[in-house]
Amino acid sequence: MSSGTSTSTGTSTGTPATTASVSTHILDTSVGRPARGVAVRLAARAGRDAPWQPLGGSATDADGRCKDLPALPEGTTHVRLDFDTEAYLETSAKTSVKTSAKKQADAQQDAPANRDSGAVFFPEVTVTFAVTAGEHYHVPLLLNPFGYSVYRGS
Repeated sequence: MSSGTSTSTGTSTGTPATTASVSTHILDTSVGRPARGVAVRLAARAGRDAPWQPLGGSATDADGRCKDLPALPEGTTHVRLDFDTEAYLETSAKTSVKTSAKKQADAQQDAPANRDSGAVFFPEVTVTFAVTAGEHYHVPLLLNPFGYSVYRGS
């Protein structure tokens, strides 16, 4: 590889990368589709006692991905992703179709009849994680109206 070409382990000069990088996407597991239009904010800090530095944000595209999150500053050790899920979940709840089969299944459960009060249970999701310079961190959010999970992807 020529010295002017970037590598996954460093900068264009071949030296080790001095910052980590972050990407994310959201899958709405209640419908098995990407979550489009969710605002995502990124913050970083250099050390566990350092203050958070807001870096900016993006919104998920049709594939549920944020392809333009800001770069992390040199010295970043912790990253925070804030997902503004409320507007997305409100919109998806209004457009979901409640079938008679779902109503019948709900009636057969011991759960309270009013468990779906219309209020969004998770108006936002915050994920905080540690990073190491030179590493890439892909952090998918699996979201549904009553739960979520995250993991370090590839």
